[in-house]
Amino acid sequence: MKYIKFFEELNNKDVPLVGGKNASIGEMFKELVSVGIKVPDGFAITSDAYWYLLRSGGIEQKIKDLLKDVDYTEMDVLRNRCSEIRKLIFSTPLPSDLKEEIFLAYEKLSARYGMEEADVAVRSSATAEDLPDASFAGQQDTYLSVKGKERLVHYIKSCFASLFTHRATSYRSSKGFDHFKVALSVGVQKMVRADKGAAGVMFSIDTETGFKDAVFITSSWGLGENVVGGTVNPDEFYVFKPTLEQGKRPIIKRKLGTKDVKMVYAPVGSEKPTMNVKATHQEMESFSITDEDVLTLARYAINIEKHYTQEAGEYRPMDMEWAKDGQSGEIFIVQARPETVQSQRKGAKIEKFHFKNPDEKREIVLKGMAIGTKIGNGKVRIINDIEHMNTFKDGEILVTDNTDPDWEPVMKKAAAVITNRGGRTCHAAIVAREIGVPTIVGANGATERLYTGMEVTVSCAEGEEGYVYAGIHDYEVESVSLEHLGETKAKIYMNVGDPAKAFGFSMIPNHGVGLARMEHIILHQIVAHPLALLDLQNDKTIHNQDEVVKLIHGYDSPKDFFVKKIAEGMGMIASAFYPKPVIVRTSDFKSNEYRGMISGEFYEPQEENPMLGYRGASRYYSPQYRAAFEWECQALAMVRDEMGLTNMKIMIPFLRTPDEGRKVLEIMRKNGLVQGENGLEIYVMCELPVNIILADEFLSLFDGYSIGSNDLTQLTLGVDRDGDLVSHIFDERNPAMLEMFKQAIQACKKHNKYCGICGQAPSDYPEVAEFLVKEGITSVSLNPDSVVKTWECIENLEKKLKG
Repeated sequence: MKYIKFFEELNNKDVPLVGGKNASIGEMFKELVSVGIKVPDGFAITSDAYWYLLRSGGIEQKIKDLLKDVDYTEMDVLRNRCSEIRKLIFSTPLPSDLKEEIFLAYEKLSARYGMEEADVAVRSSATAEDLPDASFAGQQDTYLSVKGKERLVHYIKSCFASLFTHRATSYRSSKGFDHFKVALSVGVQKMVRADKGAAGVMFSIDTETGFKDAVFITSSWGLGENVVGGTVNPDEFYVFKPTLEQGKRPIIKRKLGTKDVKMVYAPVGSEKPTMNVKATHQEMESFSITDEDVLTLARYAINIEKHYTQEAGEYRPMDMEWAKDGQSGEIFIVQARPETVQSQRKGAKIEKFHFKNPDEKREIVLKGMAIGTKIGNGKVRIINDIEHMNTFKDGEILVTDNTDPDWEPVMKKAAAVITNRGGRTCHAAIVAREIGVPTIVGANGATERLYTGMEVTVSCAEGEEGYVYAGIHDYEVESVSLEHLGETKAKIYMNVGDPAKAFGFSMIPNHGVGLARMEHIILHQIVAHPLALLDLQNDKTIHNQDEVVKLIHGYDSPKDFFVKKIAEGMGMIASAFYPKPVIVRTSDFKSNEYRGMISGEFYEPQEENPMLGYRGASRYYSPQYRAAFEWECQALAMVRDEMGLTNMKIMIPFLRTPDEGRKVLEIMRKNGLVQGENGLEIYVMCELPVNIILADEFLSLFDGYSIGSNDLTQLTLGVDRDGDLVSHIFDERNPAMLEMFKQAIQACKKHNKYCGICGQAPSDYPEVAEFLVKEGITSVSLNPDSVVKTWECIENLEKKLKG
């Protein structure tokens, strides 16, 4: 056939003939189906057919005339001209020989699936799209569940016409593409019955930080257009690639999306082939794919990335769309294109956005999912309909229900963008990353709670959650060069508490994590008191039961929720720094902090001084709390064994006596954390004077110390570190403290054990860091914002000591 190529005839070299999308599908169908990646069959109508239509109908010159001297910044003019062009294309009949070829190909595809008329997806594929430095995401149209020859022709012509939507025309202009050197091919691909299953988008790289070792998957019930178009807030999953390839099951994050609607086939005879219906209550409260599905998709992503990287001769992370057939249970890849934002970043430099006054109180108006890591501020402009985009002024904050690629011209002029709906992999998020505008998607109620003219600040610089603050708050951008840093003998570790920031922090030079805090996960992810979850697991009625039950939606049981949330959070941090060591401190909340959790007041005592009370190791073996600590141990065992993250070490806080140490080690052993097994090292937080006085006994049980300078200073100097009246006495530079640090280091050297420090002192005082290095400390663990400065200080000191 002259104008038709089946996927088996195509590969990535055929972009000029069938466009990036179809060439890529052909490449996968030809090269990857044989290694187990499922790709639906189909065919492409070539770009020759597009030119044949334009020239046989005599409309090519008319299109040129309509675009001649057009001002691409005048959206109304551009929209009108593009509308005329599309009418021209749509009203031009397909040449009879072309139409006959399309019918024959459709019959052949239907026969391959044993159907009289196959249901197909009709997708646009421009000959300049899906290049490594330009996504063209959503610039042309796609139509799902198309059935029958005449409907097929109708939607093929709709695709041809979509080359001249005003958004696509504007995008080509902004990227420097000549409209008449870009043609359109149409892909006709057998539908996957995701209307009865699920679908979504997948990246072989973290979309926000560029972390290369994670697969990021989004998923929702029904056909995938709702995820791609940002109509729903989908489920999210992260999988760690290196240990997945070792045969492990490293799902390092699960996040349940609202998924309130799903796209299904419309009834026969409907004007449109698909429609949205309301998701059931059970669907909204359940993950749309299983763990096995997640791991299958991640394996697909790894193999696709490897293939495209090998073919390109350079690293090529991928952006893929997938669908799960609800009838057969099979998972298919329906599209794959190069990722276009993180893969283009070059240079050993970090750009950090932060508020000029970090202690300033800022009123949070809204929260949502952060896209990018920037901050923007300005006056709100609410636009509910794209027809009113001409009211938008440069530097305003665009607020709307949901953006699609039609909004790209106005997004470019915005200081920030906020939407009610959408997920991290929708078209709008891809465009926002590409043009570099801070964007918050899924900020429910944005168009109601904000108003035009309202001054706000949008922050995407505080992790995966984005914040809309009332008022204008000054911020600054710090550009940190990393090229000049050399190697140091004392290891430079980092303190990390929020798993959502781990991928980004891992880009800062480091030798690992000296303190991975568990408290952030317990407070922000688990939220309910652990003993409330324990009672619920044991079928006991608890206070605030409805609230607690709501928290665990998507998980099999209260225990499954607790264990997986801890494992996911710690797994995220351990994977971000893999294979470097990550030292996880087991939970160290005080009774007053636990009381603040849901149902906490029913499980916690009232203590006069919680700082010196029921905390750390003493809590772990107590009859009241032991079962919850066992869950914690099982979670950490899951990180090491199931996820394969054996770089994770464990540290016990506030250990008062060696006998306590023996009790805690025995509980850990019974719950899968056996010291020395598979390289597991267990340390003690050296934060009590007794840890130094009885160092020989403690170090005979444990593999080393990490000095907790905050509590150690408090207890050595007898100063309440939170007390305003005596705060001036609290100083880690006190000679007594330096002596304590020295003795701890010497004890570890004597026993040939690890000795680090993870307290605040080295971050705040370079002279303390210098003292510790001179004494021969193994590692210094710092707050991320202090790493580069302290690294330089230690590097210079070591050179001086050596010379």
